[in-house]
Amino acid sequence: AKLGFSKRTPKGRDIDDKDEFVFNEDFSAPLYRIKVNAIQMKETVEENTSTTERVFQDRQYQVDAAIVRIMKTRKTLSHTLLITELFQQLKFPIKPADMKKRIESLIDREYLERDRSNPQIYNYLA
Repeated sequence: AKLGFSKRTPKGRDIDDKDEFVFNEDFSAPLYRIKVNAIQMKETVEENTSTTERVFQDRQYQVDAAIVRIMKTRKTLSHTLLITELFQQLKFPIKPADMKKRIESLIDREYLERDRSNPQIYNYLA
């Protein structure tokens, strides 16, 4: 009899933490390769939110570094060109509002300054 690769007790569609899996020695298959589907853990809403938050915090450093790299080479750049260049360099999706927050943070920490004559232009401060 061809039974599944592993036996589980109790039987059913949903998997519980208390379920037990044992190797089914009676299993035979004409194929050499056996595909075992990984059981995907269900992530709670709180876990999902905290994961997203941690990823965003980790990415803030990448965004900051990219802004500083761009401004270090360009010295002076308009807001639009800086945002465009950031979208090209960053390998993950990011909202323009979040980029603006990172730029403001760098201005506060005196890495950048707004141009005195045109607030749409940023200057790099060494």
